Formats: sequence, structure tokens, C-alpha cells
Amino acid sequence: MHDVSFVRHEMLSPQPAPASQVGPLRWARENLFSSILNSFLTIVSAAAVILALAHLWPWFAHSVWHAGSLRECREMIAQRWGEDATGACFAVIRDRWKQFLFGFYPSELYWRPTLSFVLLLAALAPILFSAVPRRMLWFSIAFPGIVYWLLWGGSLALPICVYAGFLVGMLVHRLVGPRFGSLLALIGGVLATLIWWFYLAGPVAGLLETILPFLTLEPVASKRFGGFMLSIVIGATGIAFSLPLGVLLALGRRSGLFIIQSICIGFIEFIRGVPLITLLLVASFLLNIFLPPGTNFDIILRVIIMVTLFSAAYMAETIRGGLAALPRGQYEAADALGLDYWQAMRLVIMPQALKISIPNIVNNFISLFKDTTLVAIIALLDPIGLVTSIRADSNWNGIVWELYGFVALIFFICCYSMSVYSKHLERRLRTDHR
Repeated sequence: MHDVSFVRHEMLSPQPAPASQVGPLRWARENLFSSILNSFLTIVSAAAVILALAHLWPWFAHSVWHAGSLRECREMIAQRWGEDATGACFAVIRDRWKQFLFGFYPSELYWRPTLSFVLLLAALAPILFSAVPRRMLWFSIAFPGIVYWLLWGGSLALPICVYAGFLVGMLVHRLVGPRFGSLLALIGGVLATLIWWFYLAGPVAGLLETILPFLTLEPVASKRFGGFMLSIVIGATGIAFSLPLGVLLALGRRSGLFIIQSICIGFIEFIRGVPLITLLLVASFLLNIFLPPGTNFDIILRVIIMVTLFSAAYMAETIRGGLAALPRGQYEAADALGLDYWQAMRLVIMPQALKISIPNIVNNFISLFKDTTLVAIIALLDPIGLVTSIRADSNWNGIVWELYGFVALIFFICCYSMSVYSKHLERRLRTDHR
């Protein structure tokens, strides 16, 4: 009996994987039909989506984009698709899209908010993307003054004097610090900035306006603002200022100084215990009562301040949660390196706390941007306020879904973009290797 062994002399060429193990089939098997319950839920969900599309598709397919009124839309739909047909009247969007974007801003000056939006993207680029040169941060710092000058008009001297106040405060801080310590230097810098703003900025701005008259644009009143321009102005400003203010409030609440801690806790708990609508009503009707007679405090500026303070209180609690999540060893490591308080916070503690808090921080930003629609309560014509104004027109009286659907779509695009960037930032800052 002979033992014959088989030895292969050549290797088999690689074969493609079974179709059920790759591509869409594998994804569907793992995500949609991995069990009996998941298969049942997939079938029910697919049936619900198909049923919804079957009812919604005719409404979109029979839509009208060119008409002068809702009645004209309905007549055109009836002529084309029958008396019982339904369809969307998107002609109202085509008729009022400029109003949705710019409110009642003068049409000959549309270039100013358009340029402001382009500059906003340029100012955000070095903050959001690490590939952009850091030198662009100087433009990001100067952007608020530039956009104020573009949107409200007037002389560029006023924003220049506002920025000069920060320079005065920094100069006083540096001069006082070496002699009297950091606390007195901080107090002196803040007082110098306030004195400049309240007593010196106005005369200096008037002098600069006389010397440089070519830096003056046609003024536009705040009551002409509206639409998505108003929402972006309030939302972007509130987001930009609530984050650093929230960081300071979070650090103040954890401070060992009783007075600072008490002030921060009182502010945070008071703001979190009061509805935003109440604060907006205070900004609109009551704030001027406490100001000196004859003071003209711009309504949009008042709203921005209240929205920023409201968001900062919630932001402070979000960041405090990130600080509390760090192990005690990180604080001890910063002490072991010989870092002072502010160096430890800037270089060791705060970067880690902010990374932990990214999802909640972006969630606060999204909530803030959506809450800008509440300004309709105080008669500012944001997109929701414009919808009410448009529906009051006899030509479009009775139209609902098209207007609110368009506003919802734009808000969804903006908020979803923030969510997508949040996920990108989490992946980029991820330090584990799971």
C-alpha cells in the first residue's frame, strides 16, 4: 500500500469575496436585516417612507414657481392637473426671496450685507481650519468692527475707537502689573478701557470723522434689518462672544475667591432660571428705563447682549462639566511643571476640557442660532416675523407650508453644517487609537 501525498505546485490566484460579504449587500445585512426584529422594523419604516413620499411627491411635482398670488397659483394648478389636484405655491419664495435674505435693507445697498457674509466666511476660516495661516487671525479679530461699519454704516472711526479701548486697557495692564501685581493690573486695565469708551471714544471718533470723511458709509437704521441677515448677525455675534465669556464664568465659578465665585454663581443661576423671552422683553421695553435720558441704545445691540449673556450662562456649565471630567492628575502635572494659574489653564487644562465638551458646546451653538427666531416676539422681522408679515399680504393670505418649510430648510442647513463640523473636529482632535 502506497501513501501518495498531494503537493500543489502553484498558488491559486486571489478570488473575489462573495457578494453577500462586500458592498451594499453586506451593509444591508448588517444594518437593516441583522435580526428578525430589525428586518421587521426595516420593512415597516420603508413602507412608512414610501407612503409619505406617495402623498408628498404630487405636492412638489405640481408646484408653481411663477405667479403673483396664492389665488393665481391655485388656478394654474387646477388648469394643469385638475380641480382636485394639490400643489405647492413656491412662487411666494421666488417673489420674496430678497426680503427673506435682507429684510427691508435698502436694495441699492445689498452689496454691503453680501460682502459682510463673504468676510464672515474668511474670518471663520483660520478659527475652524488648521490649514489656514494663523496670520489670518488678525483679520478675524478686526472682523466685528468691519462688519458693524458695513451693515450699519456711519464712520469707521467708531469701530476704530472701540478697538483702541482694548489697546488702552492692555497698555495700562502692562504698566501696572510689574509694580502692583496681576489683580490690580487687571482692575486698572478694565477701568481704563471703560473710561476710554464712555468719556474719550466719542470725541476722538468725532475728530477722526472730520479728518477722514471718506471712511463714512450711508447709515442704515436697525429697523431695516430682517430676514436671515438678522438671524446670522445675532447668532454669529452671540456664538462668538458667549464662548469666551462662558469660559471666564466657568473658571470664576470654580475660583477660590469668594466674591468672584459668588458673582459667577449668582449670574449663572439667575440667567438659567429666567426664560430667554423674558430677557428679550426686558431688552426691548425695560432696559432704556435704567439708562440716562436721551440715550439711544440700539435695539439689535440690546438683543445681542441679552442673547450672548443667556448663552454664556449655559456655556459656562458645559465647560465646567469638561473641567470636572479631567482627572486630578492633570492639575497636579501643571503644578509640577511650575506653571502659574493662567498658564496651566491655557496650556494644559482648558484644551482638554474644551475637547471633552465639544458636542455640548456645538449643541449650545445650535440652540442659540435657533433661538434667534424668538426676536419676532419684540417685533423684529427675522424669518419667522417675515412669514407673518408676508401672510398678512392679501396676495399671499392663507399660504403656510411653503413659507415655514423654506425657513425650516435654511435653518436645517445651517444647524446641520455646525453638527458636521463638530464631528470633523472631534475626529481631528481624537488622541486615542480605537
